[in-house]
Amino acid sequence: MSTALIRNFCIVAHIDHGKSTLADRILVRCGALAERQMHAQVLDSMELERERGITIKAKAVALRYEHGGKEYRLNLIDTPGHVDFSYEVSRSLAACEGALLLVDAAQGVQAQTMANFFLALDGGLEIIPVLNKIDLQAARPEEVMGEMDQVLGIRPEDVLKVSAKTGEGVDAILRAVIERVPPPAGDPGGPLRAIVFDSVYDEFRGVIVFVRLKGGTVRKGQRVFTLGSRQSYEVLDLGKFRPQQESVPVLEAGEVGWLVCNIKTIHDVTIGDTLTHDSTRDGVEPLPGYREPKPMVFCGLYPTSNSDFEPLRKALEKLHLQDSSFTYHPESSEALGFGFRCGFLGLLHMDIVQQRLEREFGLDLVQTAPNVTYEIKSNTGEVILIERPADLPDAMMIGEFREPMVRVSLILPKDAIGVLMKVCEDRRGAFVRQEYLSTERVVLVYDLPLAEILYDFYDLLKSATKGYGTMDYDLLGFRAADLVRMRILVGGEEVDALSSICHRDEAERRGREVLKRLRKEIPRHLFEVALQAAIGGKIVARENIAPLRKNVTSKCYGGDITRKRKLLEKQKEGKKRMKLVGSVEIPQKAFLAVLNAREEDEGGGRKR
Repeated sequence: MSTALIRNFCIVAHIDHGKSTLADRILVRCGALAERQMHAQVLDSMELERERGITIKAKAVALRYEHGGKEYRLNLIDTPGHVDFSYEVSRSLAACEGALLLVDAAQGVQAQTMANFFLALDGGLEIIPVLNKIDLQAARPEEVMGEMDQVLGIRPEDVLKVSAKTGEGVDAILRAVIERVPPPAGDPGGPLRAIVFDSVYDEFRGVIVFVRLKGGTVRKGQRVFTLGSRQSYEVLDLGKFRPQQESVPVLEAGEVGWLVCNIKTIHDVTIGDTLTHDSTRDGVEPLPGYREPKPMVFCGLYPTSNSDFEPLRKALEKLHLQDSSFTYHPESSEALGFGFRCGFLGLLHMDIVQQRLEREFGLDLVQTAPNVTYEIKSNTGEVILIERPADLPDAMMIGEFREPMVRVSLILPKDAIGVLMKVCEDRRGAFVRQEYLSTERVVLVYDLPLAEILYDFYDLLKSATKGYGTMDYDLLGFRAADLVRMRILVGGEEVDALSSICHRDEAERRGREVLKRLRKEIPRHLFEVALQAAIGGKIVARENIAPLRKNVTSKCYGGDITRKRKLLEKQKEGKKRMKLVGSVEIPQKAFLAVLNAREEDEGGGRKR
């Protein structure tokens, strides 16, 4: 097929603006699935995606559509909308020439709408603006198109009005894709250059590589070479997504498909690598890869049983093949044994990875409280990245302690401005600007420490705006701050998994809140357990867990009081000995007490 008849496009939008529903309608209109095969969110095949109603993995599908007497090949990629999965969106954009920018006619322009719009603009894609859900009673199309004009510079006459639920306007979208999106560049007769944009692991076929061909052709039986990892493989099978994997004899320039190359070692595949023919490997320039994602949230994942360490390692390897945006490396903890230190793009990303490990691989995991990456400038001038509190050097060696800063864009109703400003200022935020999208909606921009928005900021935003507020953030870099390591001691022993890094002004209050929760979560023992929060050598907070007591005098029915005293003294001595040799059992939920150690008052601010 000539590249002039191929169109590669994706759908980008804020979360819950109807991307997957529109993809369903396009699948039916192009005949990829019969009506009897349809169900809601066909491309969201993962159990977690269907359960939560969100897209986690980008999905590709090859479609046929007739227009003007010609049959066109449309390669569609459905992308996630949440800020934590922006890496999936960036990879999808690199494989396309056009993007459908979807905006909800009731909710209007949201934070992630703006972020995805500028991602597509930076990638040089042809953007087709689409106004979805025009059939809703709450739809306000004229007002929303005015917001798109003011914020994104999109003229109202260029916007397509559709209803993904009813199918109204879907044909207009497909015609616009053919007329506005340019065909892919590349010569089918030239040397093979294909970029790896995703991959999955199959128990029986090994690694299945998803590729976008920028030039040349590839057939079954040919040998391909990876320019990044410098490995040669034979193509055993290849095909396209329709939407299931369907074998084809050949893939040509401009097309999106998959290859099975007998790749058994997971580490041999790198997202962003370039494939070419083995015979022409020396004369081909590699394609520009993807910008490596930078994990911003770290936590420890440990198996509840030490025998599950090796299955956890294999599960992380397989999951990393599908989602290369998280990192992992082995670590050990005195409290939890052997596990892995994992880095994620955000809290939702962390939650999704943990649930996939537990559901898809049958693992039972303990997760430590998440923290962000910090930067230390030592007295010698050396700059060190700190991923966990236990890695901090001695305080005398620290010249400057830096924390990551983000620029947060909040879109909210005007009634919630005061509450959100107070929340941001309580969390050491610096005001940047305020803009009105319309008479009712405002863009509020603040610079905040990443650690301050990590835990419950999104929940606060939703509650303060009655669900109408949205947020997006960009990393600014590191800034010096007065930070300290807060150690948690249980029974005099430091528990490294419960330690955290926080601002000095917040340390005492934060320590008291953590200890109060630990006191509720850790069961009582036969001896008194002391819970302490310390900064350096100074104890800043303490709580005690009272011991369980047995009535040793119950068998004494009267008699001399000295007999009762003797039994009580004997019990007292026994508890002393037990306290010296006894160990404190800490349940898994106690490790999450640090995560929930922030309380807000009724006004959305922080308790002081």
